[in-house]
This record gives sequence, C-alpha cells and structure tokens, in this order.
Amino acid sequence: MTEPSAPRPVPGPPRPAPVPTDDGAPAGDRFAGLDQRPVAEHVAVYEAEHARLQRELGTIDQL
Repeated sequence: MTEPSAPRPVPGPPRPAPVPTDDGAPAGDRFAGLDQRPVAEHVAVYEAEHARLQRELGTIDQL
C-alpha cells in the first residue's frame, strides 16, 4: 500500500487590485502627508473619502 501524499494548500480568493482615487493616486496614498497639511484641510480629505466609500458601498448589492 502506498503512503498518501501530503495535502496541498487550497488557494484563497484573488485579492482585488488597488482602487485608484478620483485624482488617480493609489488607494493607500489618500491620507499620505495629511499630518503635514493644515487641520482645516483635513475635513475636505475625509469628506472626499467618505463620499468615495458611499459610492463603493452603494454598488455592493450589484455583485
């Protein structure tokens, strides 16, 4: 009788590609340098991200 072969790992689902921001910057760069900008500008950055997330989450039922 032969020995059973070792089980192979099952691959997980593919990772989605990084989503570019409205200005074309990679998603991870949305808050880059925010700590060096005036606090008054932070609101606009967070509001833009909030709007982007609302758009993205609004499409979740279409999957």
